[in-house]
Parts: sequence; C-alpha cells; structure tokens
Amino acid sequence: MTQKPTAPAQNPPARSIELIVNGEPVRVEADKSASLLHVLRNDLRLNGPKFGCGYGQCGACTVHVDGIAARSCVIPAVGVAGRSVTTLEGLGSRESWHPVQAAFNEAQAAQCGYCLNGMVMQVAALLARDPNPSDERIRAELSGNLCRCGTHIEILRAVAIAAAAMAGPAETND
Repeated sequence: MTQKPTAPAQNPPARSIELIVNGEPVRVEADKSASLLHVLRNDLRLNGPKFGCGYGQCGACTVHVDGIAARSCVIPAVGVAGRSVTTLEGLGSRESWHPVQAAFNEAQAAQCGYCLNGMVMQVAALLARDPNPSDERIRAELSGNLCRCGTHIEILRAVAIAAAAMAGPAETND
C-alpha cells in the first residue's frame, strides 16, 4: 500500500496588527496563532518578558495590557490589536527606574533573574491598584509567579520598599 504524499503544512497568512507598545504605536505582521510574547520578543526585540512554561502558569512572560498584568505567552497577538502593552522595558528606563524596579534592586531580590520580569510587572500592577496592600494580598498576588531560586523573602521586602516609595514622604503633624 502506498501513501499519497501530503502537502507541507501552510503557515497561516500574516495579518497586520497595530498596537501601542511602551507608549509607541507599532505595526507588526503576525499570523493568527502568534502569541503576544512571540511578537514582543521576536518581532519587536523586547527581552523583558521571558518564555517560561508556555501555559500562562509561571508568570515569567507577564506584561501589562491596558494596565492589567497579563500572561503574554497565552494571549494571541491579534487579541491586543489597538491596545496598550507595557513590558519591563517600558515600565522605567535605565536613567529613571520605576519604583518597583529600584526596590527590587535595593532589596537584592534577584538571583538568577528569570522570574524577575514577571515579579516586577505583577507588583507594579498590584501597587497601581492597591498602593498599600496587606502581606496576605501581596502573597496572593504573587502566588502565580514562580521563583525557583528562593528569593521570596527579598521579593516581599522589595514590595514593601516599592509601596513606601510610591506612597511618597510620610506626612508629619508638626
């Protein structure tokens, strides 16, 4: 019995997608199956979001979509057309770190650094919503971000430092 040769799989046609990345309008050509993470890393050369699990469970790929923390590995790029996406690179700059980035540095909360993108992005989204979260709220918020190096204590300390910095100087009643 002979088998008929099969035609090679065709890639879906590319589609033009317009979105705002780190405050700048961009247009990329991507097929319908391309994830936002793929477009950010491969097409736009943004290396903040990392590929970890590919299932949206580890948090390494976290970005902000319209200010909400989201897992870019499971979001189709076409699903964010016209929306605002912020990556670690757009959170702050080398000259002016976001308070969360500065706090992670101060607390020495990075070891291997692989989870760092997700942790920073998740914390920045949390503090934007809740500038004074309880320890329980912080732990719940970060429970879906995996760190295998064991810097959990330093990460929690960084959140406290960032929250204090974002709150500004304490008022005195003198």
